[in-house]
Amino acid sequence: MSRKFTAGPLVIASHNAGKVREIGELLGRFDAQVVSAGTLGLDEPEETGATFAANAELKALAAAKAANLPALADDSGLAVNALGGDPGIYSARWAGPTKDFAAAMKLVHDKMGDTPDHGARFVCALALAWPDGHVETFEGVVEGDIVWPPRGANGFGYDPFFLPTGGSLTFGEMEAAAKHAISHRADAFAKLVAACFQ
Repeated sequence: MSRKFTAGPLVIASHNAGKVREIGELLGRFDAQVVSAGTLGLDEPEETGATFAANAELKALAAAKAANLPALADDSGLAVNALGGDPGIYSARWAGPTKDFAAAMKLVHDKMGDTPDHGARFVCALALAWPDGHVETFEGVVEGDIVWPPRGANGFGYDPFFLPTGGSLTFGEMEAAAKHAISHRADAFAKLVAACFQ
């Protein structure tokens, strides 16, 4: 039986404003007072996990213990078939210290070369942790293709060059509501909400 989040403050264990905003929108209908780890001045732990789930759990537990509040962390990234699943858990690192995702997208594109396989997936692991060390973890995936050049100024990160399977707009071209309906984060959130928020 999953542990339920009841109400009150919920720390979003991220310093990424785009991610915090997106999670806040997804949690809008619940009795959660969302506050970011950045706002609370919490340190970002080193992401030493070998999987998205391990890194999400590490971040959620660190924030829950530091703030003495329930904390939700996301670890997500882009896995490209032609690159053997890279950048994967290193997706943010490929953007460098300045988080230059235009450069990161070009790096992915350059490494792909002229491969005919443009398949990729976004993966999102969500971990909800409590100060006593209890954690609930859920994973979501959305399949698609890499397109070049990138299209659209919405979303964040690698969104402008990810075309979800069956779609005509990249995540960077979609309105937030359309992206939230099908994204990897939405998939993981649906599982989280069903288990811990209803």
